[in-house]
Amino acid sequence: HHAENCCEPGASTPLEGEKRNAGNAVRSAMKSEEQKIKDARRGPLAPFPNQKSEAAEPPKTPPSSCDSTNAAITKQALKKPIKGKQAPRKKAQGKTQQNRKLTDFYPVRRSSRKSKAELQSEERKRIDELIESGKEEGMKIDLIDGKGRGVIATKQFSRGDFVVEYHGDLIEITDAKKREALYAQDPSTGCYMYYFQYLSKTYCVDATRETNRLGRLINHSKCGNCQTKLHDIDGVPHLILIASRDIAAGEELLYDYGDRSKASIEAHPWLKH
Repeated sequence: HHAENCCEPGASTPLEGEKRNAGNAVRSAMKSEEQKIKDARRGPLAPFPNQKSEAAEPPKTPPSSCDSTNAAITKQALKKPIKGKQAPRKKAQGKTQQNRKLTDFYPVRRSSRKSKAELQSEERKRIDELIESGKEEGMKIDLIDGKGRGVIATKQFSRGDFVVEYHGDLIEITDAKKREALYAQDPSTGCYMYYFQYLSKTYCVDATRETNRLGRLINHSKCGNCQTKLHDIDGVPHLILIASRDIAAGEELLYDYGDRSKASIEAHPWLKH
């Protein structure tokens, strides 16, 4: 008898199952190859909208208490300036920094105005030269009605200007009294003796002797336009006349002799005026 394999209807034999599995594997391999070809043609797949890229930042870890303390210290250090010597700034290459002065751009303008002391010093030197040289400028001798000879200004003098020196022999009071007694014996001799105090001593300028100096010829007036003043040169006193007010050219030069004695007024009545 032939052996017969009895199989239930619809059930597959082992051989058929193996064939079926082999066919499925072939078809799966073919589909996989086709899918690779399609993916190569289409290009790389774009990520979905909700999908994060691989370059996304790693998740942040919550700051620790140590990190917070370090951040606070760093912030506080930035606020406070660093004490101590700072490194000098480097000069730019090709350029040199130079401190320019204002005078490098604008010239120094010095005032040409002289001080009061400088002006007084210059005026004093000028008077010294006039006294020592004997120059007498800006005046002339003229005849005055009722007085005889007098001196007239030929130029304008301003108040305080040097006018002329009362020039004569400088003697001490003892010698002056002897000369005065001698002159009194001759009524024609005029009064040309001027007494003054200098360094606690009494001196006299005797201008009685006739010379070409004009100071001795200036007449007396209680309301004169000149006044006497002492001017020393190297410790030697000189009696000078300065303008007590502005004097116009053509005016007679006058000053107060200062003699108010009864005998002088009786001898020279014009001293009252």
